[in-house]
Amino acid sequence: MTVSMPKDPANAARQRWMRVLAKAQPGELAEACAALGAMPQVQFVRPPETGLALLRGRVGGRGAPFNFGEATVTRCVVRLVGDETGPMGFGYVMGRDKDRAERAALLDAILQRGNAAAVRQIDKLEAAQTARVAAQAAQAATSKVDFFTLVRE
Repeated sequence: MTVSMPKDPANAARQRWMRVLAKAQPGELAEACAALGAMPQVQFVRPPETGLALLRGRVGGRGAPFNFGEATVTRCVVRLVGDETGPMGFGYVMGRDKDRAERAALLDAILQRGNAAAVRQIDKLEAAQTARVAAQAAQAATSKVDFFTLVRE
């Protein structure tokens, strides 16, 4: 029997923006930070560092799990200066881009404080990601091949 926990709206919102920040392109994150104006000073709890994360897969999507390989991940944890008891911002991104991880962590910290302008930037980033996925799907659809068989009677 599976028991589902009720979703906390604040937790669901943070999950959404963390996903958007992790998938955002470096230039997009830089534009989002620039659009917010003067950025607050940060104290590094954990400076940007690159490491490996284990990727796991399942046979057929449902079968037994297996270790698929490793991926390079960069992470960063910051706290806004002057807000030592406030929330920490986390940034996890695929690859070795330390600036991107730092910007993601900074935006996470700002978003946790309820900054409406930052929420609008997340909406813009998410719209850009959706458009990018749709464009990739449309491009892939141009090479689609339909196979069919004729039934002989």
